[in-house]
Formats: sequence, structure tokens, C-alpha cells
Amino acid sequence: MVWRVRRVYTGHNKQGRAVIIQDGPAPNVKEMASMPGLALTDLWETTGPLASNEGNADAADRTVRLEPPRGGSILRIVEFPPDKAWRDSADAKAAFESIGAGHAKDKQSADPMMHKTSTVDYIIVISGEIYAVVEEGEVLLKPGDVFIQRGTNHSWSVRGDVPCVIAAVLVSAAPLGKPAVRKKPAGKPVASKATKATKATKATKATKATKATKATKAPAKRATKAAKAVKTTKAAKSPARRAPKAAKKAARGR
Repeated sequence: MVWRVRRVYTGHNKQGRAVIIQDGPAPNVKEMASMPGLALTDLWETTGPLASNEGNADAADRTVRLEPPRGGSILRIVEFPPDKAWRDSADAKAAFESIGAGHAKDKQSADPMMHKTSTVDYIIVISGEIYAVVEEGEVLLKPGDVFIQRGTNHSWSVRGDVPCVIAAVLVSAAPLGKPAVRKKPAGKPVASKATKATKATKATKATKATKATKATKAPAKRATKAAKAVKTTKAAKSPARRAPKAAKKAARGR
């Protein structure tokens, strides 16, 4: 019989006050096909690197699947029955396909549980004992032990007569060999050093060109002012020159 987990989660009422939204057995349980007794109970899920606490909906109310959404996470409880209950008769392909992870199974391994996911997994053993098996080694985990699984090929094995129950947090990770793609923050793009240097060079050239233009225009402006001054002077002197000539003509006429 699958162990039922009591789950309690909080939220806010219409007045914005913190309240208990749900308290009871976690409803989202999935027993893997062809592996009787191997059950996943999903408790919560986030769908992005920045989790949302808006609303009071049950974030785990969806089809149980092995991996979290890209950039998100899953909190779950997993119960592993003793190996003798399923290992000799398991259909590994059907088992992983039943939790949306047909791609995760290691097709080269004879171990029906050997698989790999693009996640970082934080595993805490709650009860029972279980072997964490990797390609070159294994370790026995007991209640209270913590196992951090980092995108490696791995399997689980319960070799005693008592099921093992673990709590697991799966965090989406970049596939091994592929760098994580970081989104640029919203707002103005940050210029690179090369871009800044180019802009500085252009600004310097523009400033020099402006100064050169002004320097070229300055003599022309001064010449124009000088010409205007000469004309003004001549205009002022002309009446004075004409006055003596007029007086001489008047004297002759007498």
C-alpha cells in the first residue's frame, strides 16, 4: 500500500491575511507502470526561476511527470518497494513513459531503473534504507541522510524487506555539455567594453570635427565683420568729403 503524505500549504484570504489553504493527504499520487509499489506523490511545483506566490491554486494539481518544467522545480515524496516486488518483471520503457520520461531511461543498461534527468536533485531519506547506484559505485542511504544527484546516470535499489520513503526536490538544470542560457535583464542593454570604446572614439572624432569647423568659420566671420566695419567707415567719411567740394562750387558761382 502506497504511503499517503499529509500536506499543508498556505495562502491569503480576500483581506490579504495569511491562512491555511489545505491540510490533508496529498492528492496527486502516481504509481509507475510495471513497478508495483513504486509511487510518486507530487507536493508542489514551480514553473520558472522566479516562483510565484500569487493565488491559492494547488500548483501540483496536474499530471505527475518525472521532470520539472524548464527553469522550475518539483517537491515530491517517492516510495520505493523492495526490489523483489518488481525488478524481475519490470518493463522499464513502460515504467518511465508512464511518468512522461521515456527519454530518461538508459537504454544501454541492464538495470531497469538506471536513468538520467536534466536536474539537480536534493534527496532526503525519511524511512527505510536504499542504495543510490551510479555507473561506478553505490552508497547505502539511511533515514536522515541527504543525497545530491547532479544530472548523473543513477538507479535506486531497496535490498531489504521494508520499503524506503524519500523526499525529493528536483530543480531544472541545463543538460550536461550545454551551457545554461541566461536571460538578459529587462531595461536598457548593457554595452560591452568594445562598444563603449567605439562610442568614445566616435564622440572624440565628432568633437574634433566640430572644433575644426568652428576654427575654419571663425576667420571668415572675422573677415566679414572687418569688411562691414570698413564700409561703415567709408559711408561715414563720404558726406564729410562731399561738403568741401560743394562749398568750393558755391564760391565759384558767386
